[in-house]
Amino acid sequence: MKTPETGNVGRIGAALRTCYASIEALCADLGDAEWNAQSLCPDWTIRDVINHVTSIEAVMAGWLPDDDRTPPPFEKAADFLRDADADTTTYSELVRGIYDRRRRDLAALSDADLMRPSWTPVGPGTYGRFLEIRVFDFWVHERDITTPLGRTTDDAGLGAEIALAEVAGSLGYIVGKKVGLPDGKGITFDLTGPIPCQLHVAVDGRAETVDHLDNPDVTVVTDSTTFIQLACGRIDPQAQIDSSAISWKGDDELGDRAARNLRFTM
Repeated sequence: MKTPETGNVGRIGAALRTCYASIEALCADLGDAEWNAQSLCPDWTIRDVINHVTSIEAVMAGWLPDDDRTPPPFEKAADFLRDADADTTTYSELVRGIYDRRRRDLAALSDADLMRPSWTPVGPGTYGRFLEIRVFDFWVHERDITTPLGRTTDDAGLGAEIALAEVAGSLGYIVGKKVGLPDGKGITFDLTGPIPCQLHVAVDGRAETVDHLDNPDVTVVTDSTTFIQLACGRIDPQAQIDSSAISWKGDDELGDRAARNLRFTM
């Protein structure tokens, strides 16, 4: 699996363009009642979620970082939000206009631009790292919309790979601090799809990801989408346990603890 900050400009550009197209498609298809429906984010409606992801892209339009300390001009978000209280047709055109600007930005990017030092939401990094975090944010928020509306999504594409890599990159922290796996123990996450893979963490003084575990103390089985949504605190662990969307083999207490404590962000 690719990990954060490994993608080239073609890869990250394709992922973001897919994100933009998905939100544009939702804007074109949502019914009147759906715009005001509750998303998976407790304080946000569906429209609030679209406002969020689009306002950040409005901030990033035309911006390239010069250092890893100066954030993008977040005041531009207010400019977008000021105009966002409009009828759905006008609003959809406003959203498309922001994404058109970002598509032009992406078309002009080089691989060297991805290596620019950049402020990111998780600390100093590169512009490429920032863009991969944007893909992660879009991918999760799209499902904040589609899951409560009962809409299907393509969960096996490049955006899903980047989102899963974001979680995998924090798996040592999740297992060590949130799950609290004891020293000397190991856990395998067996993801059945749409992105089938196995992720392994061993605790030897500290929890760290490893390439393989011969005899994990517990194996947690779920699909990649459920795994990401649990890690982002979007869905109720108990409901996933009750429906068998997540299960485990081996140490029952550790499996139960892992299934309930994957959340590392919100």
